[in-house]
Amino acid sequence: MEDTAVAINSQTDNTERGYDDEERESVALFDFRMAAFTLAGKDYAIDIMHVKEIVKASRFTYVPNTVPFVLGVYNLRGEIIPIIDLRKFFNIEVPPRKPDSVENLLIISLEDHVFGIVVDQIEGIVGIQKSSIQPPHPLFGDINIKFIYGIVEARDHLYVLLDIARIFGKESEADNRAAQAQNFEQPKEESAAQGQETQKAAPAKNPDDDIDERSGDVPEKPAQAAAAAPAGQPAAAEQAPVADDSDKKFVIDGLKEFKKFYVTELNKSWFDNRYSEWKESRGAAVQFAAASDADEFLKPFWSSNTGVFWTKEYADAVYNILPDNAAKQVLVWNPGCGKGQEAFSLACVLKKRYPQSRIRIYAHETDLLNIANAPLITVSDAEAGGWLAPYVQKSVTGEYTFTQEIKDIIMFEYHDINNANALPMTDIIFARDVLSLIPPEGQKTVLTDFEEKLKGNGILFLGENESVGSGLSWGEKTQGSLTYYSKQ
Repeated sequence: MEDTAVAINSQTDNTERGYDDEERESVALFDFRMAAFTLAGKDYAIDIMHVKEIVKASRFTYVPNTVPFVLGVYNLRGEIIPIIDLRKFFNIEVPPRKPDSVENLLIISLEDHVFGIVVDQIEGIVGIQKSSIQPPHPLFGDINIKFIYGIVEARDHLYVLLDIARIFGKESEADNRAAQAQNFEQPKEESAAQGQETQKAAPAKNPDDDIDERSGDVPEKPAQAAAAAPAGQPAAAEQAPVADDSDKKFVIDGLKEFKKFYVTELNKSWFDNRYSEWKESRGAAVQFAAASDADEFLKPFWSSNTGVFWTKEYADAVYNILPDNAAKQVLVWNPGCGKGQEAFSLACVLKKRYPQSRIRIYAHETDLLNIANAPLITVSDAEAGGWLAPYVQKSVTGEYTFTQEIKDIIMFEYHDINNANALPMTDIIFARDVLSLIPPEGQKTVLTDFEEKLKGNGILFLGENESVGSGLSWGEKTQGSLTYYSKQ
């Protein structure tokens, strides 16, 4: 497998690009560098800080049960990385590809992920002044505006600067800046005035009124009320005393702003208990000053064995709940499958429970990198020696991976649960901790979709601190430490 690599660094020799003296002097003033490329004849670019290198490569290894825009995996000097065709992801028409076609790749590094994206042509590195980047506009690209960081003109080209973090399922820099500006840059006088206004408007409101019991909606509040004042400045509560229910609302809004977590009827019982614990442990510092506070608040919310392969105890608990099913095919929907540990653990339990059935798990996730990397997941030596042992094998590299029989059970797909779903009727829906990350208006819509997609004898799993609430025909059952739902 051959490739031609071009390393990217901040010391690129300007003489290699043919700059004259005047141009080299202007390059030195650039405070933003971007890798420029084309898609369907239009100019695009991404921040060079996310680009490890540029590669020409071919002969990718196909991985079954992956989304169409994942071409396969590639061995980049011993590191196995997924290859994503950015053209297919954006629904841009791609000419028929020959088996030995050499593709232009940008090797991207985003947090702890490394992957390659295929583009038409790579134009090189372009330096600009960051202040010259204009806000995005839908007329400048054939892609969704939410994936565009901005528009910039340079070297007689108009570039659409892509927000690579948002495209691949991470919180973008633009989101971070907007949140900081919205939550922390409010003048102290305005913050104090708002605190006084809040106190006058609702001095004695019952905390239980925070949530509309009929709709599950959280009352809307000004965005600035979602967080405390910056470090070094007096908090709004110190400038003007506010009622206890206001602190509670600040926490609710903080969860929404920082973590896209929505407090509704589905998780209100857990939230009320957690808020009482939080208030007791934090004293006056109840409100969130940063995303880390929201993370700390939510730690007890996530279900057991989240983000890891299941323990034998948890796997056995799920196994014991699964109903008898003599059907030739068992269909399962696993929205919010994360990095794949949950889907693979579930596949192994189902294979043990229904050994004679053909099992299919539709594992859905909105994080593109998780979906691309999930089929490549490996198992540690310790885990491979436990209850997973019958379902794993040692690869030529010495790592443990799941057997092909288990891999063939799972269909990893990039899908947003809020959108229409063409799934067939399913026997099991495994959706732990998913509903709380959906806006209130969408939660009951998704539950209705669950009800429509689940067979009459099927079962539904939600997060350990979520419940279906009222208004739908679900029956709640508890067995051991797990709660599940079935149609009444």
